[in-house]
Amino acid sequence: MAGQESSRQNAGHAGALTEAQAERMLARMNEVIRAGDEMRKLRTEMIKLFAGFGWTQEKIARLTEMSQPAVSKQMTKHRTDDPLPPMELALDQDDAPWLEGRLWGLAEEISETFHDATSCTGYVHALTRGKKRFTPQSVDELRRLVEEDLRLHRKHLDAGFRAAYDEISRRLDVPGKASTASTAPASVRRTLAHQLQRDRLRDNS
Repeated sequence: MAGQESSRQNAGHAGALTEAQAERMLARMNEVIRAGDEMRKLRTEMIKLFAGFGWTQEKIARLTEMSQPAVSKQMTKHRTDDPLPPMELALDQDDAPWLEGRLWGLAEEISETFHDATSCTGYVHALTRGKKRFTPQSVDELRRLVEEDLRLHRKHLDAGFRAAYDEISRRLDVPGKASTASTAPASVRRTLAHQLQRDRLRDNS
């Protein structure tokens, strides 16, 4: 009897957590883990990019908040890789990752201008934390949210915001050929375009 009771209890415990429950419980953890891995990969690619600019290990270590031996290890590891072509840093480029990065930067600047009280804020935070990824569907959704914010806040935004959106949107609808610099990883291109777009908006405001 005692053995049967123990078996029933064990069976009850085993069935107390369903696969669906476990999936929901671990979903957020898995997102954080994936985002961490992706950020580490992106940082590695950025180190390669900075090295291509001729920056010293000391400068790269300071910017990445890594130790100099860790930076040296990364650079040594990739020394035999094919070097990236010189990166073109002009904002006017047509490949999809570059345009996606510009859209992301525009959305983030709108969000911060209104202290996160915008339609696109949640999406911007999700992209930044790695909870959303750049897909045709996510880009379309972000475009819709940005357009909504531009309409709602048009009286309080510099005309450069609308002009930037119109240009980005038009090019996303009819993408051009990728530049030679687009052989760099898409994540690097997005990150650079994101920052350059924000800098441009701030310079023009």
